[in-house]
Amino acid sequence: MPELRSRPTLADLQMYVRELEAERGFTAQTPVEKCLLMGEEVGELFKAVRKAEGIAIEPGARVGGIGEELSDILIFLCSIANRYGVDLEQAFRAKEEINKTRRWA
Repeated sequence: MPELRSRPTLADLQMYVRELEAERGFTAQTPVEKCLLMGEEVGELFKAVRKAEGIAIEPGARVGGIGEELSDILIFLCSIANRYGVDLEQAFRAKEEINKTRRWA
């Protein structure tokens, strides 16, 4: 079982996901499959937010917590980044440099 250190960096999270996918037999899943699975998790997040906000959901529906669903999305995000060789921290920093030059209001 891979170990995730306390206070991990994005690189640590990406490595952890790479290792857990190998251990759990998920390495053959394609990027498209991972995107579709992440989309399902986003839907589960929306359902958790609806529940937290008191908006009606289907009776008897299994609804995870917001933190649980966000964690699932993070796992899929790291997985997709790994499949394309994207360093998420580097990509985030580069995108923020672009965002700093944009007008937001």
